[in-house]
Amino acid sequence: MPDELPTNPPNPPNPQNPQNLPADWESWKSRVDLDAYDARWAAMAEAGHDPHGEAGLAQALLTEDPEGPVLDGGCGTGRVAIELDRRGIAVTGVDPDPDMISAARAKAPGLRWEVCGLEHLDLPERFGLVVLAGNVIPYATDRSGVVAGCARHLRPGGLLLAGFTLQPGWPTPDEYDGWCADAGLVPEQRWATWQRDPYTGGDYLVALHRRR
Repeated sequence: MPDELPTNPPNPPNPQNPQNLPADWESWKSRVDLDAYDARWAAMAEAGHDPHGEAGLAQALLTEDPEGPVLDGGCGTGRVAIELDRRGIAVTGVDPDPDMISAARAKAPGLRWEVCGLEHLDLPERFGLVVLAGNVIPYATDRSGVVAGCARHLRPGGLLLAGFTLQPGWPTPDEYDGWCADAGLVPEQRWATWQRDPYTGGDYLVALHRRR
């Protein structure tokens, strides 16, 4: 396990009040320029902050329980998957939005990118770790279906790692645990950040579940 995990904030650059986050994916996308979105992460790194807390935690978990590869579910423009690949971790990125996958593929054409909703995903291989970063769960239309799709792609003992904002109208920790239980996953940990600060309430959850 690395001596230190990256110290990025749990939410994207320029975090918003959770109550002001858009309720659905199309609303979010309509408000965001993808190039500017990527540029904010780059600016964060240039300012001396590490924007790769998700990749850091994924790497640490694989060090403790070393079986990959990794599925980056709802990978967006590829930030997490590209960083995992840079660290030598085999990764596949999946997103239902073709614009997001096009942006990811342009940055890293050598990686494997798939356009598909996670609830419909049907890949031949099984993964040691599935990462759902950046509010993938609350923005999904079929949230329980997304969890089930991820669980289907885990090897026995594999891990599902998800982080999302807690706000009215979005899933609660207990609701998410229920979908995981229905998909054959058992809870391992709850944290407040990608740096594994203990979860004691608050507006952000990082949850780890394991396939039986």
